[in-house]
Amino acid sequence: MPSIYDLKPAFQNLLRPAVRGLAQAGITANQVTLAAMALSFATGAVIALRPEETGLLMLLPGVMFLRMALNAVDGMLAREHNQKSRLGAVLNELCDVLSDTALYLPLALVAGFNPFLIVVIVLLATVSEMTGVLMQTLGASRRYDGPMGKSDRAFIFGALGLAVGLGVPTGMWLTGVLAVVAVLLVFTIINRARRGLSEGKN
Repeated sequence: MPSIYDLKPAFQNLLRPAVRGLAQAGITANQVTLAAMALSFATGAVIALRPEETGLLMLLPGVMFLRMALNAVDGMLAREHNQKSRLGAVLNELCDVLSDTALYLPLALVAGFNPFLIVVIVLLATVSEMTGVLMQTLGASRRYDGPMGKSDRAFIFGALGLAVGLGVPTGMWLTGVLAVVAVLLVFTIINRARRGLSEGKN
């Protein structure tokens, strides 16, 4: 199934000159990974502390985009500038899951967002990433299959944050969107497991 993740190569090409500059400046992949997580936690904290100020949700599109850029940058620094490490691999996976939790869970406190569905989405997102990593232990590659991968979630929640932040009335439509995200996450888990198991047999 298609996913925004499929656009990653083109996005990386746009970032490559900046990545070369960061490498020459001595910036490491692990530093970028930790910076992305710090940004996520700071944004989540702002929303959690002032959930009644829905205008703060307009931070989400920019933060989501910047986080996706930083995630691409840390991977490129690791692969293309000889910065791969076991610690980096651990940080890359853990920080992604923690960052997702820090950004999405505070939305359960914002009026209009169904708290139950937000918690379910956070749990399913964690399971989907765990499934992708688990496939490596079975001889397959790290699975990033959609339809609701990390980039897709970032796009949707960024759009929701912008809409609600601009004052679009919340209602059943928002609950419906969250329900669809949850269902697509279930399909994502299934796809990653199925394709990983199939790949591991080859």
